[in-house]
Amino acid sequence: MSHALAEPDWAEYTPDISNLITEDDTPVDNILTEKQQRLLTEPLYSSWAGPGEGRSFVALANVGVFYLARNPAIVPDVLFSADVEMPDDFSRKENRSYFLWEFGKAPDIAIEIVSNKVGAEDGEKKQKYARMKVEYYVIYDPLRVLMPEVLTVYHLHGFSYERAATAAFPAYNLSLVLWQGQFEDSEGEWLRWADARGNLILTGKELAEQERQRAERFADKLRQLGIDPEQL
Repeated sequence: MSHALAEPDWAEYTPDISNLITEDDTPVDNILTEKQQRLLTEPLYSSWAGPGEGRSFVALANVGVFYLARNPAIVPDVLFSADVEMPDDFSRKENRSYFLWEFGKAPDIAIEIVSNKVGAEDGEKKQKYARMKVEYYVIYDPLRVLMPEVLTVYHLHGFSYERAATAAFPAYNLSLVLWQGQFEDSEGEWLRWADARGNLILTGKELAEQERQRAERFADKLRQLGIDPEQL
């Protein structure tokens, strides 16, 4: 006899969340984590074409994910979920957290950024994400506080995780890369999204700078042809 757990029918599962604590105003643990979270969310909205034609997505930082109303939320530093849409009315409590019964599915990728040894990123949290059936679980440990490697990616097989050979997510046209450079006013190594071909997904500021440089090169070519770009 099979003892496999049946997938919940989220459309039929609408619990009472009136007494559920969805926001506790707890701040992120440090400035580096806050910057890294934004670097893993803003570019997806600024310059990424998305997971595929006609496919929607959400990317969120430090937002609670609820699997069952009776359980406290688990709060990934960053989550990515394809084929779902952002709610319109954030005044409604059911739209202010990632309730699996509202979105209809678990996030596809959960990312935890390690800053100390008390977060249980490679223990209890990993088990919870597996129970939720989050397909990929990523641990980014820039200081190697907890993990032997800076970047560790797990892929769900059945009800448990196995180490993935790469940080590529082909079903979503995404990958993760370690990038050395300056983000805002901070120089260092950062975790960033790239597309399926490994091309870095730009921030809004980087995209604007790229467009500015392209316009300057075009203007230079016009001047070489004796055309004043200011007169066009």
